[in-house]
Amino acid sequence: MKSLNIQIPSLPDNIRIIESFIDNAKDKLQLDDDIYGNIMISVTESVNNAITHGNRQDKNKNVSISLHIGDGRLTFRVEDEGNGFDYHNLPDPTAPENLEKPSGRGIFLMKHLADEVVFAEEGRVVELTFYLD
Repeated sequence: MKSLNIQIPSLPDNIRIIESFIDNAKDKLQLDDDIYGNIMISVTESVNNAITHGNRQDKNKNVSISLHIGDGRLTFRVEDEGNGFDYHNLPDPTAPENLEKPSGRGIFLMKHLADEVVFAEEGRVVELTFYLD
């Protein structure tokens, strides 16, 4: 199993660094466009949540991203330095009262685009797994 790691300060502009990280993984692993699109949306949503909600855009706090490759799958682990959140009780972004809200869809998207989504450490960590076959 191979691993790649990157750490960024919690600034929204640093999402570009994560996009490049994913682009490099796509090229190295020769991922097809479907899985690449799912990975790009899921991982950038996760990192954006870590920056915005986890670390509250505090540039002194970092977001760590690691990619584990092996056993026919890719697993991205995104970790922030925040206080975590209650991932068991999330509002449904498809409920009528939430449709007009500008946020609240990130985790919904992750759960629909990744093959597995696992939260750990009180919500400070999310692991997104994508099967390659």
